[in-house]
Amino acid sequence: MKYVIYLLVSVSCILSGCSALVSSKVQKFGQDFSSAILESDDPVMIQQALPAYLLLLDGLIKNQPQNVTLLNAAAKLNTAYASAFVQDLPRSQSLNDKAFKYAVEAVCLQKKSLCQLQKAPIDELAPSLALATKQDVMALFTLGSVWAAWIQQHSEDWNAIADLARVKMIMNRVLELDENYQQGEAHLYLGVLATLLSPALGGQPEIGKQHFEKALTLSQQQNLIAKVYYAKYYARGIFDRELHDKLLNEVLSANPRANQFTLSNILAQQQAKTLLQSADDYF
Repeated sequence: MKYVIYLLVSVSCILSGCSALVSSKVQKFGQDFSSAILESDDPVMIQQALPAYLLLLDGLIKNQPQNVTLLNAAAKLNTAYASAFVQDLPRSQSLNDKAFKYAVEAVCLQKKSLCQLQKAPIDELAPSLALATKQDVMALFTLGSVWAAWIQQHSEDWNAIADLARVKMIMNRVLELDENYQQGEAHLYLGVLATLLSPALGGQPEIGKQHFEKALTLSQQQNLIAKVYYAKYYARGIFDRELHDKLLNEVLSANPRANQFTLSNILAQQQAKTLLQSADDYF
């Protein structure tokens, strides 16, 4: 009910121009709504409801284009919606393009020295990232995670693939500043990035394994998608069927309900089932 109230109040204020009241509500709205999404145990309801809230966030950002909290929330939710529920590639790319734009704007507003992470020569990124502090972790992590999803959706573009090095640098800086942020999810992204390619093409499976294990440790084994990606990218990459099946069966037998991970865990169990069903063909 409280989200309906926030929705009605926010839309009413936007239409009537009462920006002061919106200012006092939007930050809590962005934070609370993101948490409600992450803790939902009903993916179908989220799939049906989320587009309206994405439009609402677009409207709120149009009203307050320099609100970093709103920009980060919109970036994360657009990426999550596209990744979990959108099968059409052009539409998914469009959503990821919007999410990436929001994330870039947020990190630039957070700290001017981070404005050029996308365009500056890569050898100039380290000095810029060195100026980031713990207060900048949320914006950096959002940019890195959204950027990684954007690259995945534009994997036919070698210029996009080249940006993986920038994402790695961003996520490594997040780890330096706050390894425990979002229960170690930066390790999860670095694990995937290290295992996307075969060793012959530059992949680093053992480094990826270390990141997956660390992500599981920091989340106290509650982040089930870490085990799914561990199986999908590491175990399949080195053709370890025993580890692959062990990880996925642990996902299926786990209780998916966990603070900030419930929706992700339910979707992880769906992916685990699909991967197990295709294992005989793969191995």
